[in-house]
Amino acid sequence: MSQPKPSIVIVPGACALPELYDPVTTRIASQGYEIHTVRLPSVGPSDGPLPEPGTMYDDAAAIAREIERLVEQGKDVVVVAHSYGGTPASQSIQGLIKRQGSKDAGGVVRLAYMTAVVPPEGRSTADVLGSLPMDISVDDQGWMSLVDTAAFAATAFSDMPHDEGMTWARQFTHHSATSLANALTYAGYKNVPVAYLLCTDDLVISPDVQQKMIDTVASESGREADVTRIPTGHVPVASAPELVVDWILKIVG
Repeated sequence: MSQPKPSIVIVPGACALPELYDPVTTRIASQGYEIHTVRLPSVGPSDGPLPEPGTMYDDAAAIAREIERLVEQGKDVVVVAHSYGGTPASQSIQGLIKRQGSKDAGGVVRLAYMTAVVPPEGRSTADVLGSLPMDISVDDQGWMSLVDTAAFAATAFSDMPHDEGMTWARQFTHHSATSLANALTYAGYKNVPVAYLLCTDDLVISPDVQQKMIDTVASESGREADVTRIPTGHVPVASAPELVVDWILKIVG
């Protein structure tokens, strides 16, 4: 009897709403996988009044609730995190990892990072990234927003025609400044197998910085990550969704 397919939880990056990941999630779902994208509290709504900005810990709690819902159904879960989402994803799986040798009980079986931030314990997203390669403003509430959408499109969607990149860039919204400064207190990557999708043409998180994230996993966990390299910019779910789908299907298969 074949093993049931694991469920997949997608964790977005900064300023990104779940819809950004639809080109990948719809393709994965068509292959018979249950896949869900978490709405992060640190990401502001696309319109209407802005609530109090969420913290990284609020994001981790939201991810944990989605994982827990699946685990309670006895399902194995693979968590796939993009960009900033790597930090709350790492934080979120405490107490939700599948027990070794357990055949019936569900749990997280893998963390997968897509050009994502992977801080050591005690460090934050801001600590490991330093300055961002784009102009941002922060309002009195603590919400960050992009100052120049065209410049952001040229950086984040560098592997797409500018007009297409602008269409995607306009989907990005506000993000909580506090969330970037919140330190990781639980490094989930120490306790589960890890995959990393390194985007070699990324202008937001450079390949060298991505490699440092991969090295962090190895040094902190004592295990090497399963690394795949693709020639894309920072948002491959938009520019090359088929490559992301192939990667996800490989790591969950």
